[in-house]
Parts: sequence; C-alpha cells; structure tokens
Amino acid sequence: MKCPYCGNFESKVIDSRGMGEGIRRRRQCFECNTRFTTYERLQPKSFFVVKKDSRREEFNRDKLLSGIRKACEKRPLPTGAIDKLVDSIEFELYRLGKNEVTSFVVGDVVMEKLKELDHIAYIRFGSVYREFTDLSTLKKEVDTLVKTKGEAAPDAQLSLLSDDVLENLGHRQRRQK
Repeated sequence: MKCPYCGNFESKVIDSRGMGEGIRRRRQCFECNTRFTTYERLQPKSFFVVKKDSRREEFNRDKLLSGIRKACEKRPLPTGAIDKLVDSIEFELYRLGKNEVTSFVVGDVVMEKLKELDHIAYIRFGSVYREFTDLSTLKKEVDTLVKTKGEAAPDAQLSLLSDDVLENLGHRQRRQK
C-alpha cells in the first residue's frame, strides 16, 4: 500500500476491523512512521449501464457519487449520509443480478433514495435526470412532494444547539429585558 504522505510502498497493518461490506485497516509507513487508514470492500461482478443513446458504459460508483454530491451540495446532511446512500443504491443495483441495467433504472433508484434522504437534493437531482423543461413540470413535482411530506418527511434541518440550550437562552433574554 502506497503511503499518502511520502509515497513509500512499504507499510504494516496495525489494526483491522470489519465494517459492513468491507474492512477498515490502520497502517503505519515504514519510511516516515505516519499512520493512515485504508478501506477495502469486495468488488462484485460488474455490470453495464445502457444509456439513453444506447451506448453501454461500465457502472462507475465514483460517477454516481459525484452526481449525488452535486445534488446534496450545501445541504445539512449528517456526516457519511451520502456514502451510505451510494452504498445502498449500489447494493440494490447489484442485487438485480443483471449484466446490463438501463440508466432509467439507475436514475429511478437514485430518485427513490434521495426522496427519503432530502427533498431539496431530490428536486435538484430530478431537475437534471428528468430534464424539467419548464416551471410547470418542476412545480408539479414540488406539489407532489408537499402532498406526501406529512407521510415520511426527513428532518428539515439539523439543530446546532440542543433543546435545553435553546430554552436556557430564551430564559436569559427574558431576564435581561
């Protein structure tokens, strides 16, 4: 394993732990003695994605991750939520057991998972994937989200302060008046 700090190819494994679908290893470089972490996961048999123009392209997890990161940019999501989302999408696509999957199937799985995670990211991704051509189409999609919001809405925003701290701040402001 190549050291990310000095480029040396010699390192030793200090600790290994299983995590979900892979292994986390702590390593130490023999040259600079710096410690770093590597992750290993099983690479299942690959499949091809059939594009809208009938081109076939090998499934690329990084491309999927990039698209989802763009949709989730500047959203208040918990750390690691995007990686977990991509893991679950990838697992679902591999579980289909097909050699070829259409880009529509991939897009629909992504849309379904993003809808559960964050509504704004869902709309952002959908505007590119579904190629909204006018505001009425976009408005229709937002209206559908608003109707179903009560059923399974994700938290609107992560709280920076606990409820106790907010309550104490409110009491202090009242006393100062």
